[in-house]
Formats: sequence, structure tokens, C-alpha cells
Amino acid sequence: MRPIRLSETELDKHLIRTWSGQMFLAENWMVVRRRSTGRVLVATARYPDEERASHILATVGEPVDFVVATSWDIKNTILRVFQSAIADEAANELWRQSPVHSARIVLSRGQKIGLLMTTATLIVLAFFFPLGVITALVAVASLVFLAGTAFKFLVAMHGAKFDVVERISPAEVAELTEAELPRYTVLVPVFHEANIVAQLVDNLGSIDYPTEKLEVLILIEEGDFETRAAIDGAHPPPHFHVITIPKGSPQTKPRACNVGLFFSTGDFLVIYDAEDTPDPDQLKKAVIAFERAGATTVCVQASLNFFNATENFLTRMFTLEYGYWFDYMLAGLDAADLPIPLGGTSNHFRTKGLIELGGWDPYNVTEDADLGIRASALGYRVGVINSTTMEEANTSIPNFIRQRSRWIKGYMQTSLVHARQPLKLLKQIGWLRFLSFALLVGGTPLTFLGVIPFYVLTALTLLVPGAVNPQVFPVWLL
Repeated sequence: MRPIRLSETELDKHLIRTWSGQMFLAENWMVVRRRSTGRVLVATARYPDEERASHILATVGEPVDFVVATSWDIKNTILRVFQSAIADEAANELWRQSPVHSARIVLSRGQKIGLLMTTATLIVLAFFFPLGVITALVAVASLVFLAGTAFKFLVAMHGAKFDVVERISPAEVAELTEAELPRYTVLVPVFHEANIVAQLVDNLGSIDYPTEKLEVLILIEEGDFETRAAIDGAHPPPHFHVITIPKGSPQTKPRACNVGLFFSTGDFLVIYDAEDTPDPDQLKKAVIAFERAGATTVCVQASLNFFNATENFLTRMFTLEYGYWFDYMLAGLDAADLPIPLGGTSNHFRTKGLIELGGWDPYNVTEDADLGIRASALGYRVGVINSTTMEEANTSIPNFIRQRSRWIKGYMQTSLVHARQPLKLLKQIGWLRFLSFALLVGGTPLTFLGVIPFYVLTALTLLVPGAVNPQVFPVWLL
């Protein structure tokens, strides 16, 4: 068979679209065009032995001539030919398969009716009993704040009693042989990050895993020419591949990851951000953890920490917060078998399980937290491994506010999405998990948003005597 470069070859896109891009990807071949002889030219990355040739011939239904192309040449060609379909599937497949789990429409019809009825009732009550309504609202908000904060405190203290992290020793890692290691895919979504891609190549190039079983897919948005040029200039090794994410809406990290999932060939898959520096043996530890945990564990989460922890007061506070979350909260949630909202990076998945979950929701800005709740609803577990990924903490207040605003919005979206069928969710996960979901995912944005108003009210109460109306804020409420 003669070799061919599909990027320089005339393609019959109409003929190619007779079949699906998923089939071509799965079988590692594709139709190129119909030749003047009437035979169909077919590019394949694997030698067409008798069985393979017969299958392709039966699929095409016409006489074929074979040429050889690399797997990634075929994949990039499939992306070019089917880019509209791939972009649409990455954005909307979850919504089509399970609209109740998609944040494409945040408020369902029932939620809109309930919200309007509640608002109307409050307006009517406020007209007749203004002081009573204000008192009741503050009392309810206080109880929600107390319940959410107390829940986190109790879970963290419970977690302090346990070491639920999957402890994997260096000796166990050293015992692994290359032959028994599965294929692994690393997804790295980047957007306007030309300044750090050289660092990305260095950091992920130091991962201790056989390169013939490792693929690093760098996901770059179409039109981000600076980052693409920077990647090319960094001269990444052969197992690094750039996937151009077709234009589409919404232009979000989870949509890019869904495109990456479409092209992934690994048995396991992990997400890293551009600035992440994972422990070199993290992938091997994840493989051992999955083997120990069994098929019900769909994800293992590595810890996150900051390489700029002591840069300023804000980075120190971030470090304290991450230490509390990964050392105490995750341990408490895991020990009590409660749903775990995933972090935004260093999540290792069973690829088949991730596909069964429907991938990421491109319309949810905290897509990993949403995925953790969805996994719990389907009976999957999330584990934690003793490996750390270092990243950069926010160093400025404006960036911090933007990040927390996105988190609050995402937790609100996740709460509304999974509360559309509360009785069904309750039946699926039980009372304890349902209350955990309500207090952790639903309570977190409410407590965040309640902090400043309650600080102001407390300050007025303590510093300005008589400034607070005792009829609105009676002693028992204060």
C-alpha cells in the first residue's frame, strides 16, 4: 500500500458523510473519494488483513483500493469533515439524551411556576405584614446559613478521624510493568494561554508513563492562533496532539473536553489545566487505585495545592481552603458515602464510565461538580489518591471575585438542574445523600451570598445601638 497525506489529498466530503465519523474513528479507517476507475479509495492506519479488508468492503459496498495514513491524519481529517456535527454533539448530546440533567435550560416549567407563585405569595404577605415577612426571611436565611455551615463543619470533623485517601507506595508503583499498563488519555483545554504552553509541554512531558500508551490531547479553540503557534514553537513530543475545537456555542471548557472525549482512545482519562504540574507517578497511582476499587468507582481525584502559596495573603488563604477541602471535607464525604462534587482538574476517569454519564455539561460553569452529583445518582463512587497536582493560586482580588462568581453561578445551576425531579433523585440516592446535596451544593451559594449582608447587620447591631429596629429584628432573632 502506498502512503498518503490526507491533508494534501482531494476529499469527497459528500461521499465521506455517507457514514459516521464515530465509525471511522472507532475502526481507524475512512473513505477518501471514488476514483475514476469506479473503485473507492480507502485510507487505513492498520494493515487490512483478510478479515479487516472483508469488513471494510462489506461496509463500503463497492470495490476498494487501500492506502495507508497515520491515525492522527485520519482523526484530523474526520474533525475537518464532520466538524459541524462534532461541535453540535459536544455541546448538545447530553441535552438530547437527558434534558433533565442539562443546564441548557436552567429553570424547568415547574420551577418557573413555583418561583412565580412563591414570589407572588411573598409580595402579598409583605403588603399586609411587612415586618413579619422581613423577620421570617431573615430567620429562614439564618437557619439555611447555620445548616450549611454546620454541615460542612461536622463533615470536616468526621473526615479528620479517617484517612480515606488511597495510599499507594512507591514500591507498588515500581512493580508495575509496561505490558500491564492500560492506554491513558490526558486532556488539556487551553484558551489564550500562549505564555505558558512551553511550561505545559515540560510539565506533562515529565509524566512517568510509557509514551506508546499515553496520548496528550491539547484542546485549542478555533481562532486561537497565538496559542497554536506557541504549541508548535514548543516542539512537543510525538505523543502530544493538538485538537482544534470547532467554533460553536457555548464556547466553554466542558464543550472542548467533550470534543477531546470524542477523540480519546485511552481506557482511562484525566483532565489537567495548562499550568498544572502533576506528580510524575500520578497516572500509575490512579491505575492501581482503579484496580483496587472495582468497577463502581468511576473517578479518582488527586489533591490540588499551590506552588505560589506564600506569595501574598490571598494565596495563603487559598492554600488553607484547599487543605481543608482535600484533607478533611473529601475524607468526610467519602467516609460517609456522600456525593462528592469534583474539582476542576486532576480528575481521573474510567473512559467508559464517563461516556455512560454523558460527559460534561457544556452549559454548566461548574461542570465537574455537576458530574460528581450525576455519578452519585447513577450509583458510582469517587475516590481520592495520595498524589498532588501543583497549580497557581489567584493572586488578585478581581480574579478571585470572578472565580467565586463563576463557582456560585455553577452551584446554583447544579442545584436547579438536580432539583427538577426531587422525588426521583431522593429515590435514587436516599435521604442522607439528598440532604448532603442540598446543604453542600445548594447551601454553598446561599451562604456565600449571605456573608456580606449578615456581616453588615452584625456590625450595625454591635456598633450602632438603636440602628436595628427591634420589631424587625427581635432579640431572639439577633
